[in-house]
Amino acid sequence: MSAVWRAARAAVRRRRLQTFVIGLVVLCSTATIVVALGLLDASTGPFDRAFAQQRGAHVIATYDTPNPATGAPGVEAVAGPFPEVVLDVPADGGPIWANGPLTVVGRADPAGPVDRVDVWVGRWATAANEIVVTAQPPPDRADAERFGGDILGKTVSVPGRPVLTIVGVAYSLGNTADAWVSPATMAALGPSGSQVLYRFRHAADRAEVDAAIASVPRDGLTGTQSYLTRKAEVAAGPGTMLPFLVVFGVLGLVVAVLIVANVVSGAVVSGFRHVGVLKAIGFTPRQVVFVYLVMVSVPSVAGALLGTALGTVAARPLLAGAFQGLGFGARVDTGLWVPLTGALGVPVLVALVALVPARRAHRLSAAEAISAGSAPKAGRGLRVQRALSGTRLPRAVSLGLGLPFARPGRTALTMAALLLGVTTVTFAGGLATSVIRFGDAVDRADAVQAQVRPSNPEFGGVSTDRTDPQVEALLRGLPGTVFVTADLTLQLAVAGHRDPVNVDFLRGDASTLGYQAELTEGRWMAAPGEVVAASKALQNLGLRVGDTIRLTYDGREAPVTIVGRTMEAGIAGGDLFADWSVLTALAPSYHLVNHEVMYSVRVQPGTSVESYLAAVRAADPGLDAWSAVSGLGNTYTVSVVTISVVFSLMIGTVAALSVFNTVLLNVRERRRDLGTLKSIGMTPRQVVAMMVTSMAVLGLLVAVAGIPVGIAAHRLILPMVGRTAKIDLPAAMFHVWNPGALALMALAGVAIAVLGALLPSRTAARLPIAEVLRNE
Repeated sequence: MSAVWRAARAAVRRRRLQTFVIGLVVLCSTATIVVALGLLDASTGPFDRAFAQQRGAHVIATYDTPNPATGAPGVEAVAGPFPEVVLDVPADGGPIWANGPLTVVGRADPAGPVDRVDVWVGRWATAANEIVVTAQPPPDRADAERFGGDILGKTVSVPGRPVLTIVGVAYSLGNTADAWVSPATMAALGPSGSQVLYRFRHAADRAEVDAAIASVPRDGLTGTQSYLTRKAEVAAGPGTMLPFLVVFGVLGLVVAVLIVANVVSGAVVSGFRHVGVLKAIGFTPRQVVFVYLVMVSVPSVAGALLGTALGTVAARPLLAGAFQGLGFGARVDTGLWVPLTGALGVPVLVALVALVPARRAHRLSAAEAISAGSAPKAGRGLRVQRALSGTRLPRAVSLGLGLPFARPGRTALTMAALLLGVTTVTFAGGLATSVIRFGDAVDRADAVQAQVRPSNPEFGGVSTDRTDPQVEALLRGLPGTVFVTADLTLQLAVAGHRDPVNVDFLRGDASTLGYQAELTEGRWMAAPGEVVAASKALQNLGLRVGDTIRLTYDGREAPVTIVGRTMEAGIAGGDLFADWSVLTALAPSYHLVNHEVMYSVRVQPGTSVESYLAAVRAADPGLDAWSAVSGLGNTYTVSVVTISVVFSLMIGTVAALSVFNTVLLNVRERRRDLGTLKSIGMTPRQVVAMMVTSMAVLGLLVAVAGIPVGIAAHRLILPMVGRTAKIDLPAAMFHVWNPGALALMALAGVAIAVLGALLPSRTAARLPIAEVLRNE
């Protein structure tokens, strides 16, 4: 075995370029696999770990009685009953994010057998008229302290109820309440019901949770909530990216397998002459196979370890951005199987791929191996070159077109890698265009250029004394104003539905806001009593266009008809658009606070937005004004475009390495032919042209096949993303291809092939004629 190890080490040292190529290919492939698998694993893991750490409630049951029964079969732990009340906090009754319906629960402490609430700023409410509000903790502790300094000591005030002072900020991953008070304070507030929190021994999937819900006591039960709903909400952000990541991950995995197969098998085949020499000096067939397995395993193990480390580091910022604030400082780490797959699985894959050609070497005799290691038989390649020689093509080009036919197996693997590279670039290009259009639609840059809102005195600074109508009149009178739309967002209840909805009441030039371009069904509202709903809201409420619902507020009801469906609605995740007249009919005595209203402004073409914003601030320092155009500043747009670019570059680079390896092996095998051609007058430029042509034609052929595959993947995945986000995408998001873009995609395939072939082709052009022919 010492002789085997010496032969293997010598092969690694002697074939430095081949060793480097194998290691680099494995490194890039492993990094791609680890990033994709890591993000896939993290899509559910962090929630489950944090939820278990917080002993989250699998089922939240709400009762209209103060002391309901709590026993149920299969229960692991129960907390409660806790008294509960819903407070309708007015706009000037508390922090802006605590306005509207506030579910308050009375609990003596944040601990317990179920739902251990994380108090991340301040303390728990123990004294009279103290309250702890809920907010998702930021990832940076310094930001958490600043937030606590801004919120602690402020009050929550509801007419007819005690004024509550905020003494802490907490977070429940299960979203069991909006705020908590002590039981004594709850008694003063007047509870309207109670809450019981259950953890079950078996609640891993929808069927088990449904069975658990069916087992809770029914006497006085008014509603239940499954933790699976909350889990889906937490995973919604990365969930919209998951289909993209799966596609990129699968493409990266397949490309890695193909390229490793191409590189490793080519390395073994090109070493058949060495195999014959080893057998001639006494190496057994098994020892020869072992030599070549070690020869490819050394760089593959090094590349896999470095690729695993690189992929793990690259995945961290993506994970940090996708999952934040899971409570208790839970880190978003991937399972151990992800790095193990990269560090161990990829080298095993390399060894299995190398075993196939190595077994062929096992069967060959010494004489056959030495013969097989010479330049490939002319065969089809020579026949094709002879046929092409009768054309008017330059001789270097005709010779290059025939080269791929000399090694059909190697050519097929190279074409497959290029095909997946073109598919990836096409899919990523369409994806990036669709997401940018989505960002433009959300920004509505053509419809709204400026947004204005009166300053909230709660945050200090100058506030305006102007009323809502006076602010609108001021904006309409400023030079450059074309359209002004007032937008008031209120959270209202829907008769027959447990969850409230966010309604954007519009006044003024609502038809110019640009939401009509986002309609996926129906039309824009044109008469009082008509509303337009976001696709997500319709899915959550189980409604369709044409249905009539009843909005309720303070004991009054207003029936409205849904006449259209949009991709999304309003600011801050709105659900419905309604005309201001609906608010007047529903809440005629509503006390409007001026900073509740936001004004969307379209300015005249050619008007400087910055100058207009300065004019607004100069007219009334109490008005906050900002540009409505964010473009690629949209976080989701930036994330998806970044991921698309990164994966395209990674897979494109690995595909180019496959071409590099193929040309390198072709040059090594055809040294004698190249020396002969150069001796009869072929110039170095013609050598480069011949070798590059052999790969460029492959790039062009795979582009013809890869572009339709990439388009099909785009058309398949984009609706999946929309369904995950509960958004219906308009046709403009899908129709992103034009002749210019398709031509660019085709050039991408040719560019990958040419870039991969260029360096080894230049090496071939510099081969010294005398040395090559003498050695042969």
